[in-house]
Amino acid sequence: MQEYLSLLSNGWQQLVLTAVIAYLLGSISFSIIITRIVDNHADIRKMGSGNAGFTNVLRSVGKGPAVFTIVFDFLKGIISVIIGWLLFSTISTVDSGAVVQSEIIAYGKYIAGMCCMLGHIFPVFFGFKGGKGVVTVAAMLAIADWRIFLLTLLTFGIIFISTKIISKASVISAALLPVYTFAVTYFLDYLPSQSRADSHTAAYVAVATVCMALVGLTVIVKHKENIKRILNGTEKKITSKK
Repeated sequence: MQEYLSLLSNGWQQLVLTAVIAYLLGSISFSIIITRIVDNHADIRKMGSGNAGFTNVLRSVGKGPAVFTIVFDFLKGIISVIIGWLLFSTISTVDSGAVVQSEIIAYGKYIAGMCCMLGHIFPVFFGFKGGKGVVTVAAMLAIADWRIFLLTLLTFGIIFISTKIISKASVISAALLPVYTFAVTYFLDYLPSQSRADSHTAAYVAVATVCMALVGLTVIVKHKENIKRILNGTEKKITSKK
């Protein structure tokens, strides 16, 4: 516990900078910006499902704007996580005891990704009414831990291909995020490292799992209306044409 208090004392500036920058980047809602540009200043939040995200842009505006939306939303997530990575790599490990550098950097990635997601969902530039955070979460996972990303992407792909419902694939993938995170960090990181001097701590597994549980829960809560439609069979599918 003492080493984490020392870590917080040494790196509080990096933590604050990471959180603020990632949140502001997340608040740049490309679905809103792109829709305004291509559709005569229309507000995507007043079209279709009312969600400021890729799927609604695809259905309400078209393929081209949807592609630009998903690409730029993914990029802002990647940039945010890289910034967290770089800032947390400057935190001194001298007083952090058993906390290794790779573990500290991992915390920076998770914090940046979570704050970017919050910015996407509650964008300060657009009245705190944004999207559901699925693409930004995917971007975070791609940089934070590619193994969890691949497991989640595989799950998403299987569910989407079998149902053609993006929201269903998103919700199930989000629910499995903490499961995948625990399995990867505990069995592939924590246990194998115990025979080395630079071993991971059990707290690393716990923090990573809790972070992904919060991320997954947030995504699920944001999909509550979609879940209702899935349960009553009225949720729209993405057609082969789309």
